[in-house]
Amino acid sequence: MRSGGERWRAPYACDPGASRGRQHGSGASPTRSEFQRDRDRIIHSSAFRRLKHKTQVFVFHEGDHYRTRLTHTIEVSQIARALARSLGLDEDLAEALALSHDLGHTPFGHTGEDALDDLMAAHGGFDHNAQALRIVTRLERRYAEHDGLDLTWETLEGLVKHNGPLVDEAGRPRERYAAHGVPGAILEFDAEFGLDLATHASAEAQAAAIADDIAYDAHDIDDGLRAGLFALDDLKAIPFLAELLAEVDGRYPGLETPRRIHELVRRVITRLVEDVIRASEARLAEAAPACADDVRRAGRTLVDFSPAMAEADRAIKGYLYPNMYRHPKVKVVRTEADRVVRDLFVRFTAEPDAMPEEWRADLSGGDLAGADAGRVARRVADYIAGMTDSYALREHQRLFPSTPDLKLA
Repeated sequence: MRSGGERWRAPYACDPGASRGRQHGSGASPTRSEFQRDRDRIIHSSAFRRLKHKTQVFVFHEGDHYRTRLTHTIEVSQIARALARSLGLDEDLAEALALSHDLGHTPFGHTGEDALDDLMAAHGGFDHNAQALRIVTRLERRYAEHDGLDLTWETLEGLVKHNGPLVDEAGRPRERYAAHGVPGAILEFDAEFGLDLATHASAEAQAAAIADDIAYDAHDIDDGLRAGLFALDDLKAIPFLAELLAEVDGRYPGLETPRRIHELVRRVITRLVEDVIRASEARLAEAAPACADDVRRAGRTLVDFSPAMAEADRAIKGYLYPNMYRHPKVKVVRTEADRVVRDLFVRFTAEPDAMPEEWRADLSGGDLAGADAGRVARRVADYIAGMTDSYALREHQRLFPSTPDLKLA
């Protein structure tokens, strides 16, 4: 394992000087690499700024110390850079992918996504990865010459495939898309600017994906403890966390609870990061990829936990699912948030003129129940998906006589 201060480039790292290019062919920068430009375009996008007021698990105003999509994204970015540096990958590409991975999320966390997916069932459903692709290729309208951010092929590939191939060699949808197919937005873009959907993504994209898992595990533990949904000693039911708590308590007996929580969380991050580095170094040495494309064609994820740590990760998620994400207090808020999204969708699809001018343009007067229904529904889904929690609530207050107060009881 290399020290954090060393800078080196592995042969299997993506090379910004050998990028497969951009869809619209923006000219080169004299001061920044292609992947640095991608990172900067993402940071300066409207969608990135909106992450500040989008829910991670709790609604945005529940407390200043809980994670939002923005703080979570920054934490994922830090971990992704640490992994990339240790593994000799391109840090800027890993950072760009970490910063963009949540752009397609709706207000109210997964509640909003589930509601939109159900409401859009007749029109291709809703998927946050596909929505992120729509944002960076179509919905961001900032440049004079094109829609979208015109990101490099490597960033778009990693955005779509960071969790693995979407189809098999025969083109059949796999994994999460096996039941309902690959979202149309991804297939349409792939037809224009092929993303090799049957291969894995780069090592940088894999680093960003596992960084997301690490951040979720550590910081949802932290937020759940702060919210009082479970207690520190309850976590001893998970052997990995019990071992870390024993280490903290043995070294700092009688430590006050806030410091005890922080000492646990920092150890969770450290152990998971160090495990990924060791396990990935071993896999990369075994696979011996000579270039970035060899990583894509390896047939398996190379940047990942060891089997033992993967089991610990499953145990943490297995605990958090019923005790945090499905906690009775959180479920009450989720139910009310679901109602807000559904109310807005029904109103806007029936009355597109209720949306702002930039969103209702060219929709008025169409056959809302016929040929134009899918186009209207997708426009409404785009509009709602881009909302922050606070804006969604304000829109609901504008259109309906009563709006729920989304706070944990």
